[in-house]
Amino acid sequence: MSSPFPVGPLRSCLVLLCLLALSACSRPEVFKQESFVFGTRVEVAVYGDDEALAGRAMGAVLREFDRLHRAYHAWEPSELTALNEAIAAGRQNVPVSHELATLLAGARDVSMRGDGLFEPALGRLIALWGFHSDEFKPVLPDPRAVAAILARHPRIAELEIADDRVSCSNPAVEIDLGGYAKGYALDRAAAILRAEGIANALINIGGNVMALGKKGEQPWRVGIQHPREPAPLASMALYDGEAVGTSGDYQRYFEIDGRRYSHLLDPRTGAPANATRSMTVLITPREGAGTLSDAASKPAFIAGDDWREMTRRHGIEHALRVAADGRVEVTRALNARLEYYGGVKPDAVVP
Repeated sequence: MSSPFPVGPLRSCLVLLCLLALSACSRPEVFKQESFVFGTRVEVAVYGDDEALAGRAMGAVLREFDRLHRAYHAWEPSELTALNEAIAAGRQNVPVSHELATLLAGARDVSMRGDGLFEPALGRLIALWGFHSDEFKPVLPDPRAVAAILARHPRIAELEIADDRVSCSNPAVEIDLGGYAKGYALDRAAAILRAEGIANALINIGGNVMALGKKGEQPWRVGIQHPREPAPLASMALYDGEAVGTSGDYQRYFEIDGRRYSHLLDPRTGAPANATRSMTVLITPREGAGTLSDAASKPAFIAGDDWREMTRRHGIEHALRVAADGRVEVTRALNARLEYYGGVKPDAVVP
């Protein structure tokens, strides 16, 4: 018995519709996952056409962030606080994980290269200023207590690290990796994403950002936060393997009588550095680009007017500083890549 419908054409039409539907489902797009880790908002974005793959990869990254947060927390029980307790008690040859030994050695290198302006051994001073907390109270520390800590000269350079064991003869040393671990987490995230088969992604940890690949036919684009306005000061393209980090007095701070006190402490004075509002560095592709984007912005921020010398020491040609008076100073290399907003123009472009 013959069918009253033209079966052949109908089947062809159905096949065509199915193919069109599949094509629409596989159109590349940006998938995102967010969390709150390291005391800040983190976001992982993946550009691709496989939502399940992107979801698995982003989930793995966020789990790694959580692990790092718990392992190296500066004041809640962690492997890092256990090491600090051992140093305070005068114990030597303290066994640590290979990862922590590597982190400490890297942070020590950055500190020594920057004349100790980036000083992760000032955990006691950071706590004294009230920054070992998720909420900051507007209370100034006792100047005598600050002076007492500085008099003991805690320096990460005093750590002896060998065969995953740490020794330190100065019990005043208390390590805080808050200015280093987020950058390390960027590098770990990039490694995980690549291992999962992700070629195009953007990782953002509270303004520390790293790019993999691109977003379709265009590079990823990121903004530089204005330190006094709820808007970007400028934006730029970020290419495969590049990382950007900003240290600013607008991220963790409290105010007293209209004066701002940020968590970026100057080890020379024991007080918050106040010559700079924000310091941004762009790290071109290299091993440890994410780590350097976090750590290298700290000594440059604290150095004030000597910021360019500090960035040169780390081989950084792309940097921008907003000084305490609002002046915008930028290197020639970074200026060529920036699009400024809100009428902002650089006051000085330097080599």
